[in-house]
Amino acid sequence: MPVKVGWPQALAWRMRRQLLDPVGELSAPDVVRRLCGVQAQVASSAELAIRVRQQASQPREVAEALAAGGLIKTWAMRGTLHLLTPEDAGAFLSLLAAGRSWEVPSWQRYFGMTPRHWELFRPAVRQALDGSVLTREQLATAVTAMPGLEHVGEALASGWGTLLKPLAWQGDLCFGPSQGNRVTFMTPAAASRAWAGVPEPDDAAPAAILAYLGAYGPATAEGFGNWISRGRISKRQMRSWFDALGDRIAEVEVDGERSYARAEDVDDLVSARPTKAVRLVAGFDQYVLGPGTDDTRIVPAARRSAVSKQSGWIAPVVVAHGVVGGTWALEGDTLRVAWFNENGKAPANELEREASRLSAIVGRDLGLDVSAA
Repeated sequence: MPVKVGWPQALAWRMRRQLLDPVGELSAPDVVRRLCGVQAQVASSAELAIRVRQQASQPREVAEALAAGGLIKTWAMRGTLHLLTPEDAGAFLSLLAAGRSWEVPSWQRYFGMTPRHWELFRPAVRQALDGSVLTREQLATAVTAMPGLEHVGEALASGWGTLLKPLAWQGDLCFGPSQGNRVTFMTPAAASRAWAGVPEPDDAAPAAILAYLGAYGPATAEGFGNWISRGRISKRQMRSWFDALGDRIAEVEVDGERSYARAEDVDDLVSARPTKAVRLVAGFDQYVLGPGTDDTRIVPAARRSAVSKQSGWIAPVVVAHGVVGGTWALEGDTLRVAWFNENGKAPANELEREASRLSAIVGRDLGLDVSAA
């Protein structure tokens, strides 16, 4: 029989594991490792997602970790840009590559990339980046100079990077240091001496799944699949990976829903007590993205549009008692909180403390304005 817990317990355990209650003392790379990566399309949001989880932080810590190879930046979960630790990145990238999206006929037709083109394309990119750090334009020039690849220049020039993502997932490239407002690319091995490579999917799956459950559990196989690739990996494959974990995972019934947790975490889950913490977390924060914005235990269904906005924008949110209780934004020196009025009176004292903590992070005094949404 599975162990039974309630969602208030599970969310309290998750808040602790994600360094939100209590706030942690880990370095930036260790925060990224704990969260299985930090989404980084918006660099300032990625930095804030890390710093709100640190009792003491420095504004240059993330940049310094990237420069020193303690972090790498690459396209990862769901095809989005992430900060990852070089030791762990390969496990997640391997599962993304296992979906082999570049072999889908509609994908090949759109980019004009037959299997023969792929046989040319991957070696061309690897050759261009061997010992080099190239801007997007320089990489496109080098690749389109190769016979048979003249037609990919426009796709390579796109800021979406769709044609390059499969190569990132196979460990052929990652982002390098920016040159002004231009991004650059390099090999992960050049970006970090700690780069551990990309293992085979069956070897990668245990590490990736256990890491995810260690931050976002209890969770289902479907939840993990949606987080890693929006369901592009077959349910049958996902099921086999979970089954192969054996007694390293345990079934947990959370308010009647069957989920999984790491076996080592079950006692802590059972003993967890509901959290009273109130935290301001960044836009695109992993607390929301880990389970997904459609998880109504985290984001109330009626408030999803306030959190998940047009063009994929994920708002900064107030997490109260493990659930999204409002959104927030900075307007000059004013921190404006839109509190979801169905939650009753806004927790004024807790929000003042969070405003003070955010002031220290951003380096200026912030006035707090709270309104009902």
